Amino acid sequence: MRAVAVMRIAGLLLLLLACLPPHLVAKLFGRSPLPRRFLGAAGWICGARVTTTGTPLDAHSLVIANHVSWLDIFVLAGATGTRFVSKAEIRDHPLLRWLADQNDTIYIQRQDRLGVHNQAADVTAALRDPRPLALFPEGATSDGTAMLPFRPSLLAAVAPAPPGTSVRPVAIDYGDERATMGWTDPETGKENALRILGRRGSFAVVVRLLDALPPGEDRKAMARDARAEIEAALASNPAAPGL
Repeated sequence: MRAVAVMRIAGLLLLLLACLPPHLVAKLFGRSPLPRRFLGAAGWICGARVTTTGTPLDAHSLVIANHVSWLDIFVLAGATGTRFVSKAEIRDHPLLRWLADQNDTIYIQRQDRLGVHNQAADVTAALRDPRPLALFPEGATSDGTAMLPFRPSLLAAVAPAPPGTSVRPVAIDYGDERATMGWTDPETGKENALRILGRRGSFAVVVRLLDALPPGEDRKAMARDARAEIEAALASNPAAPGL
């Protein structure tokens, strides 16, 4: 198990070293295409074999996705090219912050209930970029067998949605590996990473791009509807445990 994890970590480091020079050169001339390719390849090294179903994301899409694992970042970014809304604590980790910055991540103080207006303004500004922007309204990873409640605060930016913006629920479906991929207390990040990276073989992941939600002004209803759509999509997989 540890030997497999070491080999995958070495592969990730080699991938980073291979992508870094062309990425830095590309940034001199504009936007680099390397972050999406790097994240998708990193997911492959970790064992994820990703397929996508549904209508491709439009420009200026806000993606609302379930959150099972740190692998979700690799899987979703590699499949769709999306940027992310991340918790502000990531900025305290220099390497993680640098990697997140390369994909133009925006940072939100999720525990600041009084700052909902500022959070919404940050998301609205980010949606002016045509690239999709993804958030995980559960706010934390789950055990994989059931979703946590969706927090509606960040949806204030799309209630109502700015012109030209669509809100797309997306189900990240690990099938019968959901419970294996989940990450909850008391397992530490290091323990979870070594456990996932130490698995032998590969596993299938389906990124289910669901239909856009109808426009609305009630962010709580929007969060409820998005969660229901994702839950239904995950439950439709006969290989998956009940949600």
